[in-house]
Formats: sequence, C-alpha cells, structure tokens
Amino acid sequence: MDRNGFDNDLYMKKQKEHILERIRQANGKLYLEFGGKLFDDYHAARVFKGFEYDAKVKVLLSLKSKVEVIITISAGDIQNSKIRGDNGISYEDEVFRMIDAFKELDLYVGSVVVTKYNKEPEVKRFERKLKAINIPLFYHYQIEGYPTDTDKIVCEEGFGKNDFIETTRSLIVVTAPGPGSGKMATCLSQLYHENKRGLC
Repeated sequence: MDRNGFDNDLYMKKQKEHILERIRQANGKLYLEFGGKLFDDYHAARVFKGFEYDAKVKVLLSLKSKVEVIITISAGDIQNSKIRGDNGISYEDEVFRMIDAFKELDLYVGSVVVTKYNKEPEVKRFERKLKAINIPLFYHYQIEGYPTDTDKIVCEEGFGKNDFIETTRSLIVVTAPGPGSGKMATCLSQLYHENKRGLC
C-alpha cells in the first residue's frame, strides 16, 4: 500500500494550536523565526512524503489576521549582490519577490530590516526602492562579539543601538531571502527593546 508518512492536516492543526498557545504565553506578542524556505519548500516535500510544499504558508494563512511579516537581509549581501543557489536571483531581488508573494496572499508585510549594517553604499539605493513601494526600512548594526559576547550584545552599545521595529500584530513572522540574514538576531533585538520599554 502506498501511504504518506506526513499528515498535513494534523501538522496544520498542531502548529496553529502551539502558535496560539505561545502567543498567550508571550503576553500577546510572539516573534517567530522561519528558517528554511517559507515558499516553495520542495526539498521538505521530497524528504517528508505527503508534506505539501506550501504547508508553512497555509499555517500562516489560518492565522492571517494576527500575522505581520518582517523580512531581514544582510547589508553585505546587498552590497555584494549575493545570489541564491536555487533560483539564481540576488538576495535583494528575492526580498521584493517575497513582498509580492505575501501581498498576493493578503499577508501583511510590515517592514524590512537591513542587518549587520556598516554604511554600505548600496543599501541606500535599496532603501529608495523600498520607499517607492511604501515598505519601511529599519537598520540593525554590526555588534562586536556577536554571537558569543553577551555583555557586549545585550547592552546599549549592542542591541540598544539597533532601530526598534514598531509592530502592530501579535504574530511577528521573521523571514529572509536566505541564511545569514540576521533573523534570530532581529528577534532578540526586538525582545531587548521591548523589555527596555516594559512591554515584556
């Protein structure tokens, strides 16, 4: 008998239940880093027989009214025109492709964050392109000693110098065009700033 080893309906049910529970535990706001591919996850579909390539997106769609998307990209990847290995487009172009894909699904993209910023000149051109489509851009900076020197990271000269991203919804999905884009650091920076503001 040909049987699938992955139950998409159960996956979506359990993911939604756990996300809602974590939002409650986090006093109404959860930062959720999405590693790997959010769209077109054909690799997972090959590995897990029965897994639907868009299963992660379907989970988000089931929580649509709560979702706000933050897309992160490293300043160095903009400056160096880093190319994705799977589809041959730049990380920068992938950001705009993702924005369009989220908009087509009516998922709210709140902002883009340039991470590890060190005054790379190409970033200002990138900022102008985002401004033309009314997407706010925030800056996070290089932090000496990241990710091991917590004394330098968790202080005013570490996370404290990053822009605080104003968000309006309860499930903040942090995603990126590829690895090394600063997704986790963005989540931690937000928690630092929210703690300083007495929000968590």
